[in-house]
Amino acid sequence: MTRIAWATGAGFADSDADLPLLTQAASAAGIDSDVVVWDDPTVDWAAFDLVVVRSCWDYVPRREEFLAWARGVPRLQNDADVLTWTTDKTYLRLLEAAGIAIVPTQWSVRAGDDLPESSEWVVKPTISAGSADTARWSDRAQVVDHSEALLAAGRPTMVQPYVSSVDSDGETGMLFFGGTYSHAFRKGALLAAGDDPRSLPELKEDIRPREASDTQVEFGLRVLDAARRALGTEPLYARVDVVTDDDGSPRLMELELAEPSFFLEHTPSGADAFVAAARASGLLG
Repeated sequence: MTRIAWATGAGFADSDADLPLLTQAASAAGIDSDVVVWDDPTVDWAAFDLVVVRSCWDYVPRREEFLAWARGVPRLQNDADVLTWTTDKTYLRLLEAAGIAIVPTQWSVRAGDDLPESSEWVVKPTISAGSADTARWSDRAQVVDHSEALLAAGRPTMVQPYVSSVDSDGETGMLFFGGTYSHAFRKGALLAAGDDPRSLPELKEDIRPREASDTQVEFGLRVLDAARRALGTEPLYARVDVVTDDDGSPRLMELELAEPSFFLEHTPSGADAFVAAARASGLLG
């Protein structure tokens, strides 16, 4: 029987609401699957027809170890080259150069550097997940202090204006499997002004179903096309997170190609769509 491994982090499987739905969808398609911890040295990864990176939420402080593991796993999706590219948010520079509208960003801000025009800013490390070590500030000095503290710890940073529509409309996350749009969700605002930087992982998010607009889906497909050209491959799965600019147009917040939650509990067809995409890709033989 064909076998899939859902790769997770130690202690995170029970918090990943996608895993039982993916397992059920795979079983319905005649595919055996197992939830496996990515850094378990006893696992024979070659025994699986496909290894899918899921809730490896502990990769951030161990990124080099995680990427070394990924390079040694056969039939991994998304593969090690994709994981290397997507886990450092400087990929946004490449997408912007390819014509994708991103939230305006200043990189590794220090005292004396210009900030994007705004009354509030978000500071985050370029390598992070779940909004870890991220905060929203209305004071320029706090922006610089936060950025410089991360830089002093050897962590490059990014500073963006806070997009006001997030407070009223949230973000829209769109899931694409095999390059085809599957479903979307709404994520409520996560950051309160002046709060301390957040901790990892963030599991208590305000998530609700949402119908993405035609404009948003078309934008998402353009993001994926730009990423595909940069990477030279089609990722099995992608999550395109967008916010709405003041003029009503979408801007890319993040392109999640490593271990994004699919939020399958908010769609009746997403798990089946993922399994179908894996089969259609030829990854399962």
